[in-house]
Amino acid sequence: MAKKPKVSDNTIARNKRARFDFELLESFEAGVSLTGWEVKALRMGKGNLTDSYVLMKNGEAFLLGAQIVPLDTASTHFVTDPTRTRKLLLHKKELAQILEGTSQKGLTCVCTDLYWKGHLVKARIALARGKKSHDKRDTEKDRDWQRQKQRVIRDNVKQ
Repeated sequence: MAKKPKVSDNTIARNKRARFDFELLESFEAGVSLTGWEVKALRMGKGNLTDSYVLMKNGEAFLLGAQIVPLDTASTHFVTDPTRTRKLLLHKKELAQILEGTSQKGLTCVCTDLYWKGHLVKARIALARGKKSHDKRDTEKDRDWQRQKQRVIRDNVKQ
């Protein structure tokens, strides 16, 4: 048997919780300002976006709560803070859109993905509105129905 070719996925980390807790309205692609040890750690898959969000301060966007665990081989003369605040690189128009959106009632900005684009680390951020508990139940119900529907189709096609 021939092996299937491995599809290279450029995703570093994904925030699945954001899709469940929030209704994503508009997304943006932002560059992330990182240090050398952080890039090396991300290449080894040591990134985590759980509980991360975007904060606007003085007209700039910052990523808070993203965790990049340093490698064991990191040099000892570096101060490695895994949860430091990282600056996001966006155009002025995008910053204005995010600032306008977050100043409205009930909207926040969350980071949904970290991924490679060439040799650069990019972050997919989104303006989001928090879901109520009944919305979350509807989402889960719909997901279960889609799964069930796929099973029925798969079983009927095989026969």
